Amino acid sequence: MAMKENPLWSRREFLGMGVGVLGAAGLAACGGTSDSPPKAQAEVPQELVDAASSMKGSAMGVLSQKLYSTAANEQLDGSIKKFADATGTKIENSLVQADAGDVVAKIDAEVKGGVARDLAFMTDSRFVAQFHSLGDLEDVTDVVTALTAKYGEPCAEAKNFCVFDGKWYAIPYHFIGIGSFLRKDWMQEKGIAPKDVYTWAELRDMCLEISDPGKRRFGWGMTVNRSGDGNGMIEALINSYGGAIATNDGKKVTFDSPETVQAVTFLGDIYTNPKYKPMLPPGVASWTDTSNNENWLAGILGYTRNSFSVYADSKTKKNPVYPNTHVFSDCIGPATDKSLLLGQSQGFVVFKGAKNPGLAKLLAQYLVSAPALVGVAKEAPGLVMPAWEKVWDADPYFTTGDPAFGMVRTLSQQPLPLSTKNGLTFPQKASAGQQAVVAAYVLTDMMQQVVQGTAPAQAVKAAHAKMVQIFAQQGLPQ
Repeated sequence: MAMKENPLWSRREFLGMGVGVLGAAGLAACGGTSDSPPKAQAEVPQELVDAASSMKGSAMGVLSQKLYSTAANEQLDGSIKKFADATGTKIENSLVQADAGDVVAKIDAEVKGGVARDLAFMTDSRFVAQFHSLGDLEDVTDVVTALTAKYGEPCAEAKNFCVFDGKWYAIPYHFIGIGSFLRKDWMQEKGIAPKDVYTWAELRDMCLEISDPGKRRFGWGMTVNRSGDGNGMIEALINSYGGAIATNDGKKVTFDSPETVQAVTFLGDIYTNPKYKPMLPPGVASWTDTSNNENWLAGILGYTRNSFSVYADSKTKKNPVYPNTHVFSDCIGPATDKSLLLGQSQGFVVFKGAKNPGLAKLLAQYLVSAPALVGVAKEAPGLVMPAWEKVWDADPYFTTGDPAFGMVRTLSQQPLPLSTKNGLTFPQKASAGQQAVVAAYVLTDMMQQVVQGTAPAQAVKAAHAKMVQIFAQQGLPQ
């Protein structure tokens, strides 16, 4: 999905567990709701301080994927400073905007030039396979083994996107909640009861029904312009129809299929058929990554699909949209009877040639823990959630901080893989080819052609040819 002002992504079954009286009281007793300022960060565990004793006086650099809220970035800075102070080290934290497009090439050049930061966190399903195929990452299996002994299992999808040949090359840091969001008050006005599962066709028809351009209500809040959110929606929809960029092993391009053409035809119709014009917001054709966030928060969209950044924003800023939001998982298509939503996580990577890898690994072990994570999570509710089983239960905020957190936890711990009726399994094997195809906006460019009148079958064929070239460039000749 996208990374606007923040990192962005997708969703799953909503188990709406209301906080209830007890939950709310328990929360108040243990440090307040997300509206109260986070408590001072807990001390760094003595075992990490002891392990870093030989590194006193040393320095290291961190590259952080920009989080959607300034306050969340500040909380992360606070946790890093707490660790640096406790260990007597100097740690510089820099932000990187992951949707800049050339982020992999830039960091790869730094690694090859010997000037990369020691530690970075990047979205596992978008970046780790690319860095691994470039030979830029250190094996961090030792850290993951130590964390598993302490905190139980990491989130399910990370085992696919961070592991290559049985070795871990990224340390799960925090899980990124992804979801679909509907305006339940608009639905209620039309007598529509919210559900937890929709087909794409049901969602489309409902978005049209709740639209009212005269009242500035536009049901369909998604673009197919170049954006992380556009990419995420297009790929999810195609997968739910039984199409995919590549085979399950991630090696062979299989994009041009009847299933893909059917999905692209369905989606193209939304943007070209005059019937659906009333549900399309003004300017949707040229939206960028932040546009659906801004328009959702402005109260003019009936549906959008995003990481929890929009939900977090509406909650922390007390936007009236928040209490009127129905959260559900991704829609299902003809090839699925269950959402294929996996979510994503941020993973810590240690770059080859890091000057201070030992300190980098100790910092990562501190930052995944509840005391270091909870302050960041309160500024980005649902977007920054634990990646480790026992961290979920280590602070009451993660279980009772919001009714939607139950859905996010289920998403992070669901048994994988998820299958389609025609034999696709998700997550597919992490593939540098697939990640590079998405990063090159092949999917959104294909949809733009369809919107401009190209026949879906022809647009799919052209996109397939481009994907074959990209896979070859990534060392996967077709």
